[in-house]
Amino acid sequence: MQLNPGEYNCREGQLELQNDTYKMFRFLTKERLDHANSLMNRIAGNTEQADPFCCRTEWQFSFHETFNPHRDLYFRNSDDSIIAFASYEHPDHGSILEPIESNWCFGCPLLGPDAVELLAALLQEEHFCHVQPFVLLSGLILGSPLLMKVLTTFKKHYEIIRLEPSVTQCASLSGNVDGYLSRRSAKFRRNIRQASLQLAGKDVLFERCLPLSIEQADEAYARMLAVEEASWKGIGQCGMTVQPSRDFYGLMLRRLSLSGMGRVIFAKKDGRDIGFIFGGVTGQYYRGQQFSYAEDWSSYSIGSLLQIEKIRWLCEECISRYDLGQAIDYKVHWAELELQTENLLLRPHKRGRHLRPQ
Repeated sequence: MQLNPGEYNCREGQLELQNDTYKMFRFLTKERLDHANSLMNRIAGNTEQADPFCCRTEWQFSFHETFNPHRDLYFRNSDDSIIAFASYEHPDHGSILEPIESNWCFGCPLLGPDAVELLAALLQEEHFCHVQPFVLLSGLILGSPLLMKVLTTFKKHYEIIRLEPSVTQCASLSGNVDGYLSRRSAKFRRNIRQASLQLAGKDVLFERCLPLSIEQADEAYARMLAVEEASWKGIGQCGMTVQPSRDFYGLMLRRLSLSGMGRVIFAKKDGRDIGFIFGGVTGQYYRGQQFSYAEDWSSYSIGSLLQIEKIRWLCEECISRYDLGQAIDYKVHWAELELQTENLLLRPHKRGRHLRPQ
């Protein structure tokens, strides 16, 4: 479906596109989308995304509220597509339209088959037609139909600039724990065996925690923060005890508790939490978020054993892929697949003109 001159009109807050198929584009709000089964979350799970978890409201809205809450949010949707953007005025570059989570750029603001048309229509609305914003797009899979559609739709009136891509690492959970370990190196497997033997007899227990209410989420998060305070990250004031990360992960866990998607495991010794690992599931994918352990237990490879316990739990739930997030050296040993997504800046050739993407 192409946006051509004269094919749309605005009235009563709705945009009608007249084509072979009638489409109604709606103006939603964050409040209407901020729940587990929202349209945004359903579409995020049903479209081909490199990082479906980070396309969801639990990630996007928690980022907005803690990192950059003063931006204006824009949502437009049809029955099977939605776009989610934030807008602000940059002191040097003027109007900016960007993904709601614009720090790591893990998620994609274009969800569903009509998402590019929705963005084109948004840019024709009176406000954006007047200011002609720079547009930042993230999470686009190289060679995907979505990326190609973006390029062909906006190439005439925008300079399309390729920014530094985002790289994430993933691992297949095919074959359960044994299958996962069989795809690791002999040295990796030997280190896990040695760590397990070293911990044997220390009476360390691994407790699974699935928060299903705000109260349970807050209780679990307080335990996680206590572990973090005792870790090297907490001691160095560089972990999730520091704002805005503290509020970001707390809000995320609250939202995950309402969808039942949060997964936390604690390592415990004599009733004391000495480690944790935390993330969330989306369909067949698990997205890791944080793990930590008390510094006085650092010689026992608690972090590695928590990872194995998490993989064991995920395999029992028939999760097929473990997304470890941003590429970091240590993750190479845990992952077998590297995903690169494209981040693009659309810079209008001439600001102030009434532009119609082709």
